[in-house]
Amino acid sequence: MKNLKKYILSAAVVVAFMSCSSDDNNPVANNITLEFNNTFGDTPIVLGDATSSAATKNTSDAGQIHHFEEVKYVISNIRLIKADGTEIPYHVNDLDNGATVVDQSKPETLSYVMSDIPAGDYTEIKFGLGVRSDLNTLDQVSFPTFYENAGANDTQMHWEWGTGYRFTKLEGFYDTDNKQLSFHSGSTVEGEEGAYTQGVDAYRDITIVLPTTTTVGNSAPTINIKADFDYFLSGESHTVTLVSTEDITNNATPSAHTATEMMKFVENIGGNGTTDHTGMFSVTSVEN
Repeated sequence: MKNLKKYILSAAVVVAFMSCSSDDNNPVANNITLEFNNTFGDTPIVLGDATSSAATKNTSDAGQIHHFEEVKYVISNIRLIKADGTEIPYHVNDLDNGATVVDQSKPETLSYVMSDIPAGDYTEIKFGLGVRSDLNTLDQVSFPTFYENAGANDTQMHWEWGTGYRFTKLEGFYDTDNKQLSFHSGSTVEGEEGAYTQGVDAYRDITIVLPTTTTVGNSAPTINIKADFDYFLSGESHTVTLVSTEDITNNATPSAHTATEMMKFVENIGGNGTTDHTGMFSVTSVEN
């Protein structure tokens, strides 16, 4: 009887070992979490009104002090690149399941979980800041969830006057006397209803090489993404000074209502689309 017990125990150990080995050799799809950290440089952003003593203040390259009361932006069109170069799109044509509004005032929006990612090794991530032109319509029927989330009273990522979404919405204050800062970005259209053509394209494709290989399968990795809003006024493309006058040759007004001014900020935070494909974004770490 004692020998029989030993045999049964040994057989159980072998079966368990074989099961673990099988799992290791045949990993299955798993999740990836994108963790967004909004900063000025390496300092996490704390929002605040004009009188706030707790808000994170930043000084631009031009010496201008500013801080934010509101920070929101749309992430969509996410693609993961495997080590062999294979591109894995994540619901790139479905805003309900493949897009999100990152809102600094709502901690739950800073973590975005992507489900059922195919097992494998990933070395690069691509995503859109904003919404591609072919999807950038206020389509409540096709994408009711994203439409509702983006247009909620405390989110307000719909244009009141246009047909598409706001891509970035920043509200805050600048200079020592806390003059109001207001910046909203988004693509524009030209022409008449039913015959619109693309005006300014404010959508930006972000491409980031991961610092370490991300392995999906037996683990569900987290990719930590920093959005450094120091780039807003001190980006790779433009050093911007906010002014309240009409002389904006080398500057910009604090409320960007023209495409020319808007694109200075867009190219800073989202890249210029030619030589800069990262803008304010970087991957600080990968947790496998």
